[in-house]
Amino acid sequence: MLQVNEPTLLDRILAKNAVVGICGLGYVGLPLALTFGEKGFPVIGFDIDPRKIDAIERGQSYIRHIAGERIANATRAEKPFTATLDFRKAAQADALILCVPTPLNANREPDMTYIENTARAIGPYVRSGQLIVLESSTYPGTTEEVVKPILEQLSGLRAGVDFFLAFSPEREDPGNPDFNTATIPKVVGGYTKQCTELACALYASAVTKVVPVKGTREAELTKLLENIFRCVNIALVNEMKLLCERMNIDLWSVIDAAKTKPFGFMAFHPGPGLGGHCIPIDPFYLTWKAREFEFNTRFIELAGEINWQMPHHVVERTMDALNQQGKALKGAKVLILGLAYKKNIDDLRESPSIRLIELFRERGAAVSYHDPYCPKMKEMRHQPKYMLELESVELSTAKDADVVVIATDHDCIDYQQLVRDAKLVIDTRNATRDVAFGRDKVHTA
Repeated sequence: MLQVNEPTLLDRILAKNAVVGICGLGYVGLPLALTFGEKGFPVIGFDIDPRKIDAIERGQSYIRHIAGERIANATRAEKPFTATLDFRKAAQADALILCVPTPLNANREPDMTYIENTARAIGPYVRSGQLIVLESSTYPGTTEEVVKPILEQLSGLRAGVDFFLAFSPEREDPGNPDFNTATIPKVVGGYTKQCTELACALYASAVTKVVPVKGTREAELTKLLENIFRCVNIALVNEMKLLCERMNIDLWSVIDAAKTKPFGFMAFHPGPGLGGHCIPIDPFYLTWKAREFEFNTRFIELAGEINWQMPHHVVERTMDALNQQGKALKGAKVLILGLAYKKNIDDLRESPSIRLIELFRERGAAVSYHDPYCPKMKEMRHQPKYMLELESVELSTAKDADVVVIATDHDCIDYQQLVRDAKLVIDTRNATRDVAFGRDKVHTA
């Protein structure tokens, strides 16, 4: 009898029969799961939050910029997208992609809890021939020093021999109309050459371009370099903003003028602080790891210092502006406009608006917020309990506030009307640049 060989993992990937498991169905994992499903792969999503699993089963979205229709279509597809709390089903996947958070702890050091717990959850079910890919932003060495030992210990298998291991940094930009999961190039680095080739084949089936690198450490550092570049340049422009206030120079017009140069300049803009999961956090992962090599990342630490102080600067500018009107911040009604970390999305991760609420309350102000994308405060990892009770107020309450602080410049806001209604406006985003009437009410920060 002629023996028929079982299809290899590469065969299943090329035929789009490989089952793709996505561990973590948040801002990175959910769009990735949907993208693989839309490219014709069967997908299993894993998460520890039953609310996400229930929403997916109902064909509903819990992330504003992801349409519920995409989820509904994916769950009804010929090769359906399913979601589960049961990590034992990891054994059914041919490829498992880990998309879990990597926050900082109270000492501003990497918190590996989510990565470690996920590796332990899937470890007993890792089987020969599987591909495991970590996507979580982290320090160089995590894949081989943290994930690999856990998987090998719990599975009894060897990475690069029995199963395949790789790292591919997530590059999600929530709400970006020009790029999505399928159109953003994927950097891939494997534990071995074969690991790299298989991971590249998997991603090449779902995204337009794949960029292989030497190994997992190179792929891990790629993500950090991208975000450290932004962090340092934002810190530079934030420091320029502080100087320009003293010199009475309009930095926004300076930036507009500078970016007319067709080479050698890239425009960055000041703001009330850093937000999102990556830029406020990723640089400190490298700073922490560098200490192991007796190296001090002074540039990164200085940039972090400047950026972390910006919410305090906004509060001080608000106090000064109120003082000019003969009012104290203590007891003042402060309306924060925008809760999300950037405009036109509902993502609150590391949002400077959260820190602003805390700082204003500490100084005795009565604080409320308006954000059409965030009708109610979401529960996050580090958050005072009182914040869970906060809900977005009507924008019309700007008339009653002593000061409105524009922390997020959502496009849907009528800034001319806002300035007309408000008694005082602190604009941290240059959102009122086109407002003509009531300029005397506007202070920048």
